[in-house]
Amino acid sequence: MSSRRTAPCVVDTNVAMVANGKSTAGVKCAAECARRLREIVERGHVVIDDNSYLLNEYRTNLSFSGQPGVGDRFYQWLLLNQFNPARCTRIPITPTPEGSFEEYPTHPDLVGFDPSDHKFIAVAAAHPDRPCVLQAFDSKWWPLRQAFRKCQIKIEFLCPAEIKAKHEEKSGCGCS
Repeated sequence: MSSRRTAPCVVDTNVAMVANGKSTAGVKCAAECARRLREIVERGHVVIDDNSYLLNEYRTNLSFSGQPGVGDRFYQWLLLNQFNPARCTRIPITPTPEGSFEEYPTHPDLVGFDPSDHKFIAVAAAHPDRPCVLQAFDSKWWPLRQAFRKCQIKIEFLCPAEIKAKHEEKSGCGCS
C-alpha cells in the first residue's frame, strides 16, 4: 500500500457498522468498507464536527476498545487522533431548533432526508474543501444523490450496486 495520504473524508456510521458485519450488506460490501477504513487508519484524514455529534453516534454503535471489528478499530483510531490535525479536522456545525444544522443544504429534494444523517452532510458542507461523505448501505441516500451533487456535496457510495438494489427493493421500483 502506498504511503501517500488519502483525501480527507467524512465517514457515515454505517460504513463502520458494515465493516463490522452488523448489517445485511453482502460480503463484498463489507470487505470494501473494511478496506476503506483500514486505508483511513493507515494514511487517511477524517473530518468530524467539533461538538462530538459524529463521535457520539459512533460511540452508540461501535466499541471504543477497538474490538472486535475493523469499524471498531477505526473508531478507536479516531478517538486517539481526533485532536491530531495531521489526521483529523474538527469543523464547527450549528444546531437548529428543528433538529438539523445551519450548514445543511436547503435544496427542496433534501427536506425529507433523515434528520439523524444531517450531521454528516453539515460537516461536509461546512468544510471549505467539501470532503466526500463515505456511505455504505443506507438506501435513503441513493435517490438523493443528484440533489447532493447540486449542493456540491460529494457522496461516495462504497457499495453502489448493493445500495441501488436495496433502494429499488424498498421502493418497489426498478428505478435508479
